Amino acid sequence: MTEYDELEPIEKAGIDELRTLQFNRLKQSLKHAYESVPHYRRKFDEHGVHPGDLKSLADLARFPFTTKQDLRDNYPFGMFAVPMDRVVRIHASSGTTGKPTVVGYTKRDIETWSHVMARSIRAAGGRSTDKIHVAYGYGLFTGGLGAHYGGETLGAAVIPVGGGMTERQVQLINDFKPEIIMVTPSYMLAIADEFERQGLDPAASSLRIGIFGAEPWTESMRTEIEKRMGLQAIDIYGLSEVMGPGVAQECVETKDGLTIWEDHFYPEIIDPATGAVLPDGEPGELVFTALSKEALPIIRYRTRDLTRLLPGTARTMRRMDRITGRSDDMLIIRGVNVFPTQIEELLVKQEKLAPHYLIEVKREGPLDDMTVFVEMRQDLAGRLSEAERTGVEHEIQHLVKSYVGVTTRVQVLEPGKIERSQGKAKRVIDLRPKS
Repeated sequence: MTEYDELEPIEKAGIDELRTLQFNRLKQSLKHAYESVPHYRRKFDEHGVHPGDLKSLADLARFPFTTKQDLRDNYPFGMFAVPMDRVVRIHASSGTTGKPTVVGYTKRDIETWSHVMARSIRAAGGRSTDKIHVAYGYGLFTGGLGAHYGGETLGAAVIPVGGGMTERQVQLINDFKPEIIMVTPSYMLAIADEFERQGLDPAASSLRIGIFGAEPWTESMRTEIEKRMGLQAIDIYGLSEVMGPGVAQECVETKDGLTIWEDHFYPEIIDPATGAVLPDGEPGELVFTALSKEALPIIRYRTRDLTRLLPGTARTMRRMDRITGRSDDMLIIRGVNVFPTQIEELLVKQEKLAPHYLIEVKREGPLDDMTVFVEMRQDLAGRLSEAERTGVEHEIQHLVKSYVGVTTRVQVLEPGKIERSQGKAKRVIDLRPKS
């Protein structure tokens, strides 16, 4: 047993002790950003604020936001607050649109990240005696190495498989018998499909816990994964700009939202339209300020993720509700706001359908046109009559119209027709002309 198998004092500390720690760390973070990063000095000066103006945690609302565009405008290393000889790791976003966002880490940053990831794995039910199968991608993406270092810090045996090679994923799970898997929820379903393709029962594997993140997923998806894989499906949250995975973690004993590790990451919820800070319990956009980062201090970073803050349960620290979507992933279809997770919630509940889907949006003349492609379940391949398939399509059309408020086409496809993702699932193809 290692020190990371036991709760730390700060996880059980009183609210006053936690808030005092946050305030002291926040003062230092603002000072570090202002004195070491020209971008922050300029932004603070433009907004007429100075780190010395912070007299309470509520005063953070006076400081300007940081956005992904700020990181891109300072590409590659303009947001770093330490000399390059102190940077020991560089990660970056995929950069699918424009320049990638680049993040750096000092040795102490890596230690902090490893520590909160070990804490996260433990909160999910992991222990130093476990074997952890890491199927997140390794490389510039933070998922694989974040999970890897966290598992090693916990004292567990890490199996660094990475993404892809789905047949081999199944072989290694069968041969090595890991107790924990860390992977995106969509790729977990692809692994479950491969178990069944090989004539194996995925629920009979050694896996006890799945720690799933890097993409939004619904409660219905949790139920589907737990039923098929015979494990506890636990949510994890993070983003590269703030640290990587391990910013917040669902606790296995409650499974009621993600506990934010507030001793390192200070959360706010804002109105995405006005930027006004909202009280706990109100839904809005999640904003984070890092309290202990050296290489890349991040002040009031707009994540674009939509959620709300809730009181702590399993730990003193506050929880964030499951991410319902992203403000920049929201589709506006004929004046109706649509999130992919709303569609997923309806599809996963249908007994004849598999949880593999894709939303395609086009513009026909002046009007937007949405089509939902979804696969039937593997055991129904070639067995659904045309009338039954049409009936399922009409049922989904009716549900989407009733619960989401938009008219859509639905096409039920044979199993395997929708491309499987080995990382973050691509749920939407928007073919509308760019304005």
